[in-house]
Amino acid sequence: MSAVDGRLFIGGEWVEPAGGTYDVVDPASERVVGAAPEASRQQVHDAARAARDAFGAWSRTTPRERAAILDRAADLMQRDFAANAELAQAESGATTGTARGMQVGVGITRFRRYAQGALEPVEEGLAPQINEAGPMGKAGVMGALAVRQPVGVVTCITSYNNPWANPAGKVAPALAMGNTVVVKPAPQDPLSVYRMAAALDEAGAPPGVVNVVSGASVDVGEAAVDSDDVDMVSFTGSTAVGQRIGEVCGRTMKRQLMELGGKGAAVVFGDADLDSAVAGIGTTYAFYSGQICTAPTRALVHRSVYDAFVDKLTAYIAFMKVGDPRERGTVVGPVISAAHRERVESYVELGRKEGATVVAGGERPAGPGTDTGFYVAPTLLAGCTNDMRVVREEIFGPVVTVVPFDGEGPGDEDEAVALANDSEYGLIDYVWSGDVARAFRVARRLRAGGVGVNTVGRNMEAPFGGFKKSGVGRDVGSYALHAYSELQSIVWPG
Repeated sequence: MSAVDGRLFIGGEWVEPAGGTYDVVDPASERVVGAAPEASRQQVHDAARAARDAFGAWSRTTPRERAAILDRAADLMQRDFAANAELAQAESGATTGTARGMQVGVGITRFRRYAQGALEPVEEGLAPQINEAGPMGKAGVMGALAVRQPVGVVTCITSYNNPWANPAGKVAPALAMGNTVVVKPAPQDPLSVYRMAAALDEAGAPPGVVNVVSGASVDVGEAAVDSDDVDMVSFTGSTAVGQRIGEVCGRTMKRQLMELGGKGAAVVFGDADLDSAVAGIGTTYAFYSGQICTAPTRALVHRSVYDAFVDKLTAYIAFMKVGDPRERGTVVGPVISAAHRERVESYVELGRKEGATVVAGGERPAGPGTDTGFYVAPTLLAGCTNDMRVVREEIFGPVVTVVPFDGEGPGDEDEAVALANDSEYGLIDYVWSGDVARAFRVARRLRAGGVGVNTVGRNMEAPFGGFKKSGVGRDVGSYALHAYSELQSIVWPG
C-alpha cells in the first residue's frame, strides 16, 4: 500500500477515514500534493485505545528489541530517502537542502540516536527499568533504587515546519523508553508522518505501538489530548495552542512536554565581530522562510555599531535568493500557506504603523519562480523599540527587527539584558561580543532555555526547551529519553 493514499494508521491497520480526505497543497506551486485523511473524534480515541492495548507488551520488551526496530526503521527511511525528501519538500515548501538535510536526514539521525539511547550503559540511567542512581541512603537503614519507567501512551502533536525531524524527535525517544504513541501531525503537511509510520510498521513495530491520525479540524487534536487512554502530551506549536492543551492536561494530570513560541533576542555589543553577527542573524532569521521558533528575530544592537549593523544586514539580505525551493541556490522559499503569508504581511504593515522603518523587503517578491506560491520577501525593520508589537510578538516569518541599546562598559550590560528579558518568550537567545567573559556573563543573565555565544549553531545533545511561555520541559539528546519516562523508587530494608 502507499503511505500517502489517504488512510489513517490505527492498531497496525490502514483505516479509511470517517471524515473523508482533504487536499495537501505545495506552498511553492499551489498544486495538490496528495490527499490527507480526516479522522473522526471516535477514530482518534480508537487510536489511543490501540496504543493502550499495546503498551503492556511493548513496555516489557527489552531495550535491545526496541533498538533493533528503530534501527530497521531508519534503514527503511534511508532506503526511500529520495522519495521521502521529495514528498517533504512538496508538502512543506522547504528548499532542497532543508528537505534532504534538516528534515529527512535529521529524522533518520534521530531514530538511530535513540536506538542507541535505548542501549546506553545501565549506569547512565537512560534505559527503562534499570538502576539509575544506585543504592542510596545510610547503610543499615533502607536500601533504595531509582529506576525509570515508561510514561505510557504519549500523544505527539507535531508542527508544520519540519514534518520529519520534529515527529522523529518525539516518536523515537518515546518508543525507545517503552511508550506507545498516537501521532497527530500538522494538518498542512501530514503525509510524511504516514511514511514514517509505514517504515516503523515494516520494521516490525507491533500493532498499536505507533498510530497516526490526521485532520484539518481542531476536533482531531482535541480528541488526541483529552482521551482517557493518553498519559502524556508532547506538543510543538504556538503558545496559544499550548496553553489550551495545558489546561486539558492539568484537569487529568497528564504529563506535558511543550516546545512553544519564540522571539529570540540577539544581543550585539560594540566590540562584536559584525560580519559574524550579521551572517548568523541573516542566515537564521530567514531560514525556512522564518518559520522556526529559534530564529533570532529581535536584534538588540549597541548604538555605536547600530548603523553599520543595519547597513551590513541590508546588504546581506540583498543576496538572499527568494523563489522556487527546488531551484539551485534558493535560500528563502515560500511560507506554508496563503493565510500565513497574509499574517506575516499584516505584521510588516503593523510595523510601519508603529513607526518602524522598512529597510529591506516589505513587499511580495517579484521575479522568476514567485508568480505562484506563498512567498514573503526577507524583511528588515529598523528604528524599532521594545514596546512595538512587531518586536514583542512571534511573527513566524522572515522578518527581523532591530532595536538599539546603550551602555556597554565593563559590567555595564544592564540595558541589553533588560531589553532581552523583556519578553514573554524565552526559548533561544544569542550574544555576540569580542569579550568572551562578558558574553558568558550576559548569557547567564538571559531568561532563555538556550543561549548561543558568538554562534547560531546548536549542540544536538544539549537540552532544548524554553523559559516562560516558550514551553515546559526539555528534550533532545539524553534529555528526551528522560522526558518520556517516569522515575520510580524501589526501597527495601537495609
